[in-house]
Amino acid sequence: MTVLDRRHLLGAAGALLLPACTTGRVGTASAPPRCLPPVNVAADRVIRTAAGLRPFRPAGFRVERGALGDKALVHNYGHGGAGITLSWGTSKLAVELGLPGHSGAVAVIGAGIVGLTTARLVQEAGFPVTVYAAALPPDTTSNVSGGQIHAVSYFDRAAVTPAWLAQAERAEDYSWRRFQIMVGDDYGIRWVPTYVDGGSRQRPHMPAYQTLEPKAWPFGGEQLLRYDTMYVETGRFLRELAKDIQIGGGRILVRRFDTPAAVAALPETLVFNCTGLGAAALFGDTTLYPVRGQLAILLPQPEIQYAYSGRAGYMFPRSDGIVLGGTYEQYVDDPTPQPAAIAQIIASHRRLFTGFRC
Repeated sequence: MTVLDRRHLLGAAGALLLPACTTGRVGTASAPPRCLPPVNVAADRVIRTAAGLRPFRPAGFRVERGALGDKALVHNYGHGGAGITLSWGTSKLAVELGLPGHSGAVAVIGAGIVGLTTARLVQEAGFPVTVYAAALPPDTTSNVSGGQIHAVSYFDRAAVTPAWLAQAERAEDYSWRRFQIMVGDDYGIRWVPTYVDGGSRQRPHMPAYQTLEPKAWPFGGEQLLRYDTMYVETGRFLRELAKDIQIGGGRILVRRFDTPAAVAALPETLVFNCTGLGAAALFGDTTLYPVRGQLAILLPQPEIQYAYSGRAGYMFPRSDGIVLGGTYEQYVDDPTPQPAAIAQIIASHRRLFTGFRC
């Protein structure tokens, strides 16, 4: 799969479905008309581009306890396109596996969002923690993420078990509740109404879910959905979370681990492996592979207070810019934005928003 395949991408037939003014309903109850200002999409408004490598496992994230010599080793990686969404939840599962019966200091390997949330939960449980990482924010995959709290593209349904799905539901639920108590400017988390061009069943954690009336859509089409969710300005969030860890007495050290023996040499007797894609080489997980996602970030538009996902890709508004994305490139390990893909992202969103009237 290459450019503009998913974010879900929840594809639907027909032309662009996102309305400038829409009337919605939940059951038979009507919602007031909503007028949406268009995003000003132009190549000369792009302030930066980025590409991130999602750590995808067909069997989904791995939260599992094992041993490394005389150490306890707890894995917490492989979140695919849902690393932000599931971070607090899988970290909660991991610390529940690792901390009971343990005494003394704890090591966390990896300083992306999964490593930092794991470290913070370790601290909250009363243990001293050191985070070891080859790269620190802003040079992590998590920094490149769009930041929507909505779990997609993180497992192959044919490869997972009912027990794993129950675990995933627990993780998503805990993350959902944890992010809510952090909403605000400090951590860069806010609620944003989200429009989905195409079919998507209602799931937990989709408040204000609506199916909008087709007759209200100026561009035609078959279905448009709306729900509310949280969005994380990832750079700000990671920076504040790292500060919280350090204020709590934790250490964050730059160190690269090339072999399990190097991990085994750490002084801590409990280690959490939150290395993402790095787990493939470090611990021999041959099921793990990269999925590249590319982004174009436009100049900020404060009036854009909604998000979009669909055939054109996806658009998330943030204070540091308007995030445009939509690529899902499997087995691509080059974290370099490609001009042709960026141009296609810009062109597809320009087509979407051209003609919006408010």
